[in-house]
Amino acid sequence: MITITGAYLWPTSTLQPPKSFEKTIINNVNIIDVETGEIAKHQFVVIENSRITKIDSINIEVSDDALKIEGSGKFLIPGLWDMHTHSNQHSEWLHHPLYIANGVTGVRDMSGQLNEKDSYWVGSKERLQWNKEVDNNIRVTPRYVLQSSYQMDGEKAIPEESPDFFKLQKPSQVDSLLQFYKNENVDFIKVYQQLPKDTYLELAKKAPKYGLHLAGHKPMFLSLEEAINFGQRSFEHGRIFMYECFPEADSLKKPENWKQYFSKSKAKIVQQFDSVQAKELMELMYHKNAYWTPTLQTLKFEAFAHKSEFTNNENLKYVTSVSKKLWWKFDTDHNKEKNIEREGISVSKQFFEASKQQVAMANKMGVPIMAGTDVTDSYVFAGFSLRDELYELTRSGLSNLEALQSATITPAKFSNIEEDYGSIGIGKKADLVVLNKNPLNNIQNTREIYGVFLNGAYYNEEKLTELKNFAETAASSFHMNVKALISLVNSPLIRVQFAD
Repeated sequence: MITITGAYLWPTSTLQPPKSFEKTIINNVNIIDVETGEIAKHQFVVIENSRITKIDSINIEVSDDALKIEGSGKFLIPGLWDMHTHSNQHSEWLHHPLYIANGVTGVRDMSGQLNEKDSYWVGSKERLQWNKEVDNNIRVTPRYVLQSSYQMDGEKAIPEESPDFFKLQKPSQVDSLLQFYKNENVDFIKVYQQLPKDTYLELAKKAPKYGLHLAGHKPMFLSLEEAINFGQRSFEHGRIFMYECFPEADSLKKPENWKQYFSKSKAKIVQQFDSVQAKELMELMYHKNAYWTPTLQTLKFEAFAHKSEFTNNENLKYVTSVSKKLWWKFDTDHNKEKNIEREGISVSKQFFEASKQQVAMANKMGVPIMAGTDVTDSYVFAGFSLRDELYELTRSGLSNLEALQSATITPAKFSNIEEDYGSIGIGKKADLVVLNKNPLNNIQNTREIYGVFLNGAYYNEEKLTELKNFAETAASSFHMNVKALISLVNSPLIRVQFAD
């Protein structure tokens, strides 16, 4: 017990961001316009403090104390964003370094807290403080774009001792919930699967009055058409159309037995998919400006959990033993068993392939697609999986440019901050990635990182290697694993999530 206590109380080392310069110049770099796909070759880019102040094809003279970066033969893109993540109290050590090392400078966290600080999940207060520290260049962390509530999933998802309005048992509790989260500087209410229909509709009607919007799952007990028409701004995960577009879809809208129906009808859901109905819903999403974050990585994990070539991932070294043994192993074993119990292609593989086909359909219909991964889910790795997601989006029919847009300008527009982020231009924030190869030729070239700018501070190759080494050391350390275990055990939010 003394050893455990000592490990829990042991101070954890911290990372320092690189020195910031008042002025930085990138010489002779190729700038990719992520809106048009055009490349401005041999450009000189001046960054002053945290913003781009000059771009010219003629060499710009700067003072000797400026940081000079040689960009010959290299390509400059905006920093990448992961629009579906989950951060926790250990993300400073386990996630943030890996995001930056992989060129991910912005994330949307789809988690939150209730009225008390949680031992595991973080909330808007922590994330907004991290953002301030990015702006002051005193912390290594991506920007946290838009702030989420805790997931609203009805009474069973909320600890018994929490205030009743979080349980949303009746529409009359909606105003109290919205006022609470407005006071917490939250931007959206994360809606989940088992939220009752009447409270969802009340949330959708009243959220804009509090300056909030709805994002998350499509609740099971109403139609996707209703959710789109009531103004939900983003829909998460690759199953949303499969849940809706088959002859017995109404059977999934019954609160008392939808889970049992789903578990025995997955094959039917895929095989009887109605593409005509799906296209009608996609057209509605386009006209209502509703965004989709397919998180293909989650379905890919379910499809390949039984394949050693998938599960023997080199990035496991960045994950604590606590997560691998208590969370990921259970998840992997469960999906592995499902996949090998039937001959031929598993239903999970069919779901994955069908989801990619639907991404292609939605993209052609004009639905805005955002790249997201669902970090901290099983076999989803901070930073690394975002590049995997971009690759799967191209395998789903998106062009290399469209995939790049899904992690840059599209999420910036969704977040209503495209004046500052999402593309490269004078006056914009210097959150940038310098690549050795052109990602428009091959999206896998987003892995070929030469350097990363975050708020104007430059992470060179040596610093990026340091970030990865730091996260690997943290994940393998005894005291970090003890901290992770105790935070999980002590979290009432984790307990109700696992119980459900």
